[in-house]
Amino acid sequence: MNTLSIVIPALNEAANLPAVTASVPVGELTAAGWLTEILVVDNASTDGTAEVARSLGATVVSQPRRGYGNAYHAGFGAATGDVIATGDADCTYPFDALPGLLRTLVDHDVEFMTTDRLSPRNRSAMKASHRVANHALSALSRTLFGNGLRDSQSGMWVFRRYVWSGLDVRSTGMAFSQEIKNSATRAGFRCLEVPIEYRTRGGEAKLNALPDGMANLRQLFEHRFRGQERRGMTPAAAQPEQYEAV
Repeated sequence: MNTLSIVIPALNEAANLPAVTASVPVGELTAAGWLTEILVVDNASTDGTAEVARSLGATVVSQPRRGYGNAYHAGFGAATGDVIATGDADCTYPFDALPGLLRTLVDHDVEFMTTDRLSPRNRSAMKASHRVANHALSALSRTLFGNGLRDSQSGMWVFRRYVWSGLDVRSTGMAFSQEIKNSATRAGFRCLEVPIEYRTRGGEAKLNALPDGMANLRQLFEHRFRGQERRGMTPAAAQPEQYEAV
């Protein structure tokens, strides 16, 4: 059996976790040869997120330091699978698409796969202001890193666990999402971007649009000019393949 770790950061997402974990097609993944663990990273929640996650059979990783990036640093450190998949605990990401995404990962011999939420079919799932900001940050990211990624902010990735040890990702907040993508392409891993369905969020949004956007903007420039990644690529990033259907 191949092994898969699904890492889900969660800050006060107790109400959404039953639907999120139920959307993971464990039986289908097992039939396809993937032994799956679900890790919920409790990021100092106050609503019983950890207790709900345990009751649903997930492994809980505690990260008392708030921050999206902090949660992922803890989650990736605890993951044991050969492959790691990610997504938020707010019902927006299609965990039911994982069997297809994993087939693509294997069939295309990909090391790091990221996803694109910004197709017109997903317009209704995202606020107009957030959509504009995502397009703007993605355009700037493409300009600075030359990697052609259409959605630098997507939070769903599927990658081989050894990739994580070959990256230098420092962000503790929302900028983690763009940094891991830019690090993977810059370090020369075999990368692929695929479109996904993006769904309406359940519950209260955690994104602080202006401060998070400004932090992401600063991080892009800091990252671009801080030097090479661990795997020794020059600043001219590897071009990820674009794939039109999963």
